[in-house]
This record gives sequence, structure tokens and C-alpha cells, in this order.
Amino acid sequence: MERICNIIRNGTSHAVFVMAGPGIGKSSVTDAVTERLAGELNVLRIHASSALSAVPFGVLTPYTGDLTAEESVSPVAVLRSMWSYFEKLKAGNQAPVLLSVDDAHQLDEASAGILADLISAGWATVLAAASPRPGLPQPLDQLWYDGLAERVDLRPLNREQIEEVLAHVLDGTIPAATVDAVWSASGGNPRILDALLHDAAEAGILAKRNGIWILLGPLPADGPRLGRVVAKDHLRRSPEEQEALKLIALAGPVGRKVIEDISGAALVRSLLDQQMVVEMPGVPAALSIWNGLFGSAIRHTISVSRSLQLFEKVKAHQDPGLLRGEGLLRSVEWALECGLRPDDDQMLAAAREALQRFRNHSARSIAARIHNPSLLPLAQAIQARALYNEGAYAEAAALLDECWPHLADDPHGPAVLLLQVSAYQATGQPLAAVAEDVRKLAAGPGGAVGWQEELLCLLRLGAEVDLEALTGRVAALRQSSPDDQSADPLRALAEGLLAQALAAAGRAGQGLDAALLAASELPPLKGSLFFFPEFVLCRLVADYLAMGEWESAERELDSYAAGHPAGAATFNGSLQVLRGYSLLRQGRMERAYQVLLPAVEALRLNDPLQLNRFGSALAFYVAARLGDAEQARRLEQDYKDAVAGGPAYDFLAEAYAAAAAEYLARDGKGLAALQTQMTTPEATARAGNLLEVLAICWDLGDPSVIPIIQETAPGVEGRWAEALLTLSTAWENADGDALMATAASLEEAGFANLAREAYARASTVLEESGERRRARQAVAQRERCDHELGERFREGRFIAAAPAVHLTRREQDIVELAVQGLTDREIAQRLMVSVRTVEGHLYRTYVKLGVRSRDELESALPR
Repeated sequence: MERICNIIRNGTSHAVFVMAGPGIGKSSVTDAVTERLAGELNVLRIHASSALSAVPFGVLTPYTGDLTAEESVSPVAVLRSMWSYFEKLKAGNQAPVLLSVDDAHQLDEASAGILADLISAGWATVLAAASPRPGLPQPLDQLWYDGLAERVDLRPLNREQIEEVLAHVLDGTIPAATVDAVWSASGGNPRILDALLHDAAEAGILAKRNGIWILLGPLPADGPRLGRVVAKDHLRRSPEEQEALKLIALAGPVGRKVIEDISGAALVRSLLDQQMVVEMPGVPAALSIWNGLFGSAIRHTISVSRSLQLFEKVKAHQDPGLLRGEGLLRSVEWALECGLRPDDDQMLAAAREALQRFRNHSARSIAARIHNPSLLPLAQAIQARALYNEGAYAEAAALLDECWPHLADDPHGPAVLLLQVSAYQATGQPLAAVAEDVRKLAAGPGGAVGWQEELLCLLRLGAEVDLEALTGRVAALRQSSPDDQSADPLRALAEGLLAQALAAAGRAGQGLDAALLAASELPPLKGSLFFFPEFVLCRLVADYLAMGEWESAERELDSYAAGHPAGAATFNGSLQVLRGYSLLRQGRMERAYQVLLPAVEALRLNDPLQLNRFGSALAFYVAARLGDAEQARRLEQDYKDAVAGGPAYDFLAEAYAAAAAEYLARDGKGLAALQTQMTTPEATARAGNLLEVLAICWDLGDPSVIPIIQETAPGVEGRWAEALLTLSTAWENADGDALMATAASLEEAGFANLAREAYARASTVLEESGERRRARQAVAQRERCDHELGERFREGRFIAAAPAVHLTRREQDIVELAVQGLTDREIAQRLMVSVRTVEGHLYRTYVKLGVRSRDELESALPR
């Protein structure tokens, strides 16, 4: 805006064209500029519109009122009249004239020609806002090509800009999932963004939980702010345009020919040019409103009676046999909104489509209206999966109890049974009790079927992490007939469970092969009522992490997020736990903390993969390691309250929780619990899990585990186990040169956290041997690893230079940021804690360092 003001003030150009699509903010920019310059210039306004675009000089009527009818169509007479008006205006204050033109793309050619002449003659400066499609009329466009006008293009806000806006208007931490949802819904449109944030906050959908802003449901399309945006846009449009937009909003995606038949091809082209409507690829071509939320908001402005009239109008021009996918779904939704009843087959297809798009409320409401006895069980299963997606596990389980016995012989049977078991486990029921209840249900009229016992057996073996038995079952399933439809879900399940068991046993390389085989079974399961893609992804990522293949794990998570945006609201919390786990394993504690805290908040609402207990334990561990005792104690309670997540995850969760308790209390109890855990039969049978527990103990400062690591690591597959073995061997040998070489190789291999420990050990060994110069080199290398990991203070200048001053890790973080000049609120947002926590830590730090204010901190810090 400042740039535009300077151009106009300096007179470097007599025209500035602000170009942007609908709602991007071009009118807001021109309004702000004219408001800023109102005291310096004589500001006049022109509002172009589609209604006046066919009237020559129509928009200039306020300035040509003295002309006769004949003169009013003469360009020369109009130009003279404009000049006279300007001269009278300037007579009062001698200030130049600024002519602000809104929607300049709607100007008629005659008016555009007059404005071009005014600009060329220097009689006025023109500030025009226009859409790039269809663009400015030719006379104005030519001025830009000739260099006589400046053009400023406004773009939709990108994700980073949306994040900046949210950080500015919301006091607290905004997780990536919230940013992504707001960005996707608003399309980067500032008007919609502003309305959306106000409506979501007022409706309680955008809520702050433990300092973190999360979405408690879908963003609202019926809020008052968004409604006003739609109403304002409609006022600028002709009745014909309003009607066409309503038709497309109600029916979209709807065939282009249908709307052309009703509203005319010229009007459709105009709406496409204005970017109010987008054409979706396919045969036949279909039209949708440019923004889904905007389209939904338009629908909320239409009465039921009017909607019914428009429905009948579209129906008369639409071939129902061509309806597919989202078009079919919207057609059924619209009919139900109008009080009509589509046939049950059509509603079932629409409900399944809604479920695939994670439009859970729509899936439930459509499926609940199906009464055909033959379709009712599947309709109930669809409702149950939608409830499961929303975190209503008890309600989902109750519905599945009703429908599963009737689907035992159906191709959907295995998926429905898996969903039923998952729903009951999510409510806290153990697998054995669930399996027994399922068998009782199956003892009804249909009786048990072979695949049911096989499925329950696989789940039991997976829960017991019985690798030998699972291997046998998987081998048998791999030999099953490819024509057996019930075998497809069983193979995907079995391979996934085997992948997890192999990783726990230290055979993650083989586990990865099994996970990839499970992934190969997914195409036939597309559209399944069970979440097979996410189930397999979780095991695939776990295998990569067990091997130390951080980048591969990250790539899989990114690939899923890019390919399944609709599932983000349901599965994002679970996937963020895996992302945070990856960062933790790499030693990137600060980043892990920033990921895990929002993930745990998301899992409070919805935990489809049953990772809440594991995620809470990881967050508890990271909080304790970083010295954030307040958050750690809260997360400890979350861990204790969470439902069990399966033996493999619970074993590690127990280890991380014990370590976290030790970091908090330093009383030896947590370490003792870990040492006890290492001697359990589960640990003995799961070399991969055992090695991870040993690494946790070593991180706590227990060197007694090094011999056990050297004994265990050779039997564990993957780069991480190999790197840990290398470090432990060099550590015990206590050779400075060998430690430096080991550290360098670990750093090159991507294990910066292990390299850091090797450099730290090398610095101690070299210092003890009198090689102080090389010891300092080792310290410098270790600090470089700290920097790479984001661990800026680990054994840094606070502790090393001032052993009498015992600042916690969190106190160190806060002090460093305070010294950099950040406010308490900025520090809180950066470290994802409350402002009160920052204030408390700073107060305790002042006492420890003997200072009274942050102004004295810098001088009090050890050099």
C-alpha cells in the first residue's frame, strides 16, 4: 500500500492498476490508499458493474449531469464535462484529483477511453482495481503496455503468510494442522480468512487448549461474517449472475452444459473470466464455485422453497445417469435439503462417496435415511465408520454390533469386523474381551465363518507380538487364491502386523519388506470401511524409524499428507506423533516438542490409530528433558489416563515415561524402572525394543548399559543399531583419535545426536590426556552438532562456564531468547509454553543469577 501511495504522491505515474482475483483484497487496498491520501488529494469514486457495462459512459453519469441527451453520448462533450468538474473541485484547495475506480474490468469501452484520455492529459490520477480475468478494457490496458501506468498484482496468501496472519491474531501456538485447514478452506483469500477466523472462534470451533489452537470440528460455512461476505459480493452482481452462482453452488460440481442451457453460455464464460467459477476436468466438463466454503455459504443464503425451485430447474436439464462421485453426492444432499427422498441405492452410493471424502456428517445423515432391509447393515456400517472418524467410538461400536452379523458373508465383512474391534479397543476394552463378544455375536443365525477366526487369531498374535506364529500365518495367506476377496484384507492386516512384530524383534529390514507387501495389497481395498492405508503407513514408518532411515519415514508421511488431504482432520494427530517420534529419535528435541504437543491435543479429540498413550509418553519425555516441569507433569497425567495402544507401543511408552520421570525427579526411580523393564520376557523377545530402551538409559547417563548394547546391537537390523554399536565400542575404548573419527563418520551418516556424544566423550578423553587444543576442537564440533539439532544449550556456556549456576534446560532457553530481545509473549509462542511459564522461569533465573531485571541478564551470563 505504501508503494502505491508513494507513486501517486510523487506523480511518477498518473495511473495505478491493482489486479487481483475475487476477494483477494484489491478493493480493500484501494480503499486504504484513498483513505490515506484523502487529506492530500481530491478523491472521487467510480463503481463499475456488470449492469452498467453495456451503457456507454454510464459510470460517469455523476460527473456529466449537465450534458444534454445528445452530448451525453459524445466522447468530446463527456471529456469536457469531466475536466470542468475537476476544475471546480480543485478551485477550493488546489489539490490534484484522484479518481478511484472499483471493478474496472466491468467498465464499458467508452468510459475506459475517457479515463485513458484523462490519464494521458494528466488531468487526474486514476487508481483502478480490477480482476485479471477478463482484465482491464483495452484503452486502459494499452496505457500499461505503453509504460504510462503502474500495475500491482495481488496474489492469494500462501501458507507461510497464512501462518503469519494466524500468529499475529491468535495468542498461542498454532499447529501445522490448524494452519493447513485454514489455508485450504480460505484458499488464501483475505476476506474469507478474516470471516472464517471470526466465525470459527465465535462458534467455539477454533479453540485454545493448553495454549494450542486446534479445530474441534469442520470450519463453519454458516457463520454471520462469511454470510456478509457473500451478501456483499451478490450486491455487485446482476440478477442473472446471482442466479447462476446459486445454481452452481447448490448443484456443483454440475455439468457446464446444464448451466449453459439454463443461464446462457455467455454468462458462464463471464463467470469463468471473473474466476468466480472454476471448470473441473472430466467428461462432461463440470463447474464449481471457486472456493468450496464460499459455495457452501451461498447455499446457506437460499430458502428451502427457492432451493426446491432451482432443483427442479436443474433436474430438467440434467441426465441423472451421468452423475458420479462428488456430483452424485451433492445431488443427493441437495434433494434431502429440499425435503425430497432419493432412492436407497442412490443414497447408499452417495453416503459411501461422502465417507471417502471424510465428510462424516453428510455420510451419517444420508446413511441414516436408508430403510431398505438389504442395504441397512451396510448403511449402519457407513454411519459407524463416520462416527469412528469423529472419535465417537462407543456409538460406532454399538452400531457395528447391530450390523456386523448381517455382513459376515459380505465382502465388506472383514473390514467391518476390524472396525468393530478397533472401536471397542478405543474405548479401553482389551482385545480378548472384544474377541469373545464378537464370537458371541457370530453365534447367531449366520454362525461363524472361517475368515473371522483367522482375523481374530491374527489380531491376537499381533497383540502378543508372537513373531513365529505370525510368520506361519502370513506364509499361508501368501499362498491363498488371488480370487478370494476375503483374503485381500486378511493379507494386508497380516503383513502389517508382521511388519510391526519384526521391527520390535530387531528385524526391521524384514519388517520393511512385509510393510511394503502390505502396501501392495491396498489397491483392491480402496473404499474399504476400515482404514487400511493408515494402518499400513503406521507400520511402514515404524520400520523405517527402527532402521534409522529418518528421511524415508518423513517421505512416507509427506506423501500421505499430500495424497490424502481429506483425511487430515481424522488422522493428522496420529501421523504427527510418528513425525515427532522421528525427531525425538534423531535427537531434535525442540522440534519434536513443537510437533508432539499439538499432536497430543489432537489425539484427545480423535485417536483412530490408538497412539494417544504413546504420543503422551513421548511428549512427557521431551518436556522433561527440556526442563519444562509444568508441561511434563500435565503430560504425565495424560499418559496415565490414556487408553492402552497395543503391546509394542505400550512397551516403548512405558520406557519413555519412566525416563521422563527420572529427568524430572533425578531420584533413581525412573532409571530403576527402566532397568527392571530390560529384564522382562518382553524385552528379551524384542531385541529392537530392548535396544531402544538401552539407548534411553544411556542418554540418562547410565554407562552400565554399554556392554548390553554391544551384545544386543549386532542382532538388530538397520543403520541406527549399527551406529549405536559403533559409538559404544569407541566409547569403551576411550581413544581420543578413534572417538573423533567415529564422531565424524556418525555425523556424515546423519546421526548428529550420536556424533555429539562421541565428540563430548572425545573432548573429555583428550582433556584428560593433556591434548587441550584437540579437546577444544572436539568441543567446537560438539557445539556444531548441538546447533544442527537445535540443542543450543546442552552443556553450553551456562553450565560449563558457571557450574555454580544450575539453570534448567527450559530456563536456559528462555534466558537466551530474552537476551535476544524477545518479549515474554514471543518467547512463549516460540517455545510453545504459556506466558505465565515464561514469567515464572525468568523470575527464578533472576534469583539464581543475582539480577533484578532482563536488562541485567546479558552482563550476568558467564562468558
